[in-house]
Amino acid sequence: MLKIKIKVKTRRFIIPVPYAFLHLFIEILTSKRILVLVNRAIETKAKKKLQIPYINSHELKPLLRELSEQRGLLLVETILKDGTEVSVRL
Repeated sequence: MLKIKIKVKTRRFIIPVPYAFLHLFIEILTSKRILVLVNRAIETKAKKKLQIPYINSHELKPLLRELSEQRGLLLVETILKDGTEVSVRL
């Protein structure tokens, strides 16, 4: 389970994200329909031509499987200028 911890001055939020949601999110992001919409939006609004290549979700599944085995790994830890702390841990 992915744990996102956000600390804002006096409040603390912990958001648990199950791996099933990550798999669903990757399936949505790698769908052809979403990539076509994103590339079309980039073409109309960007000054430079840039296209996001098609990524197969089956190529990302081994990555998620390996990440799920690395429990306790700290992925991101940052402190903003206003004192907000954000950490993402497996």
